[in-house]
Amino acid sequence: MPKFLAISHAELIRKLRKAGFEGPFPGGKHLFMLRGDQRLTLPNPHLGDISVALLQRILRQAGIEGDQWHGL
Repeated sequence: MPKFLAISHAELIRKLRKAGFEGPFPGGKHLFMLRGDQRLTLPNPHLGDISVALLQRILRQAGIEGDQWHGL
């Protein structure tokens, strides 16, 4: 399986939409996206990329496997 790389906030949202999530929607301190009954909290946009460690935590919360992520 290919390694994960840091990605921009916009790229994260684009790939999550391809995975079936809708949004992002405002929700208090953080944006969130929805897929059915599942709510996925997103990090706030910032100038730098989203680190590999944070990306892996987001994908775990979303229930997206590595192979599926690389296919998006």
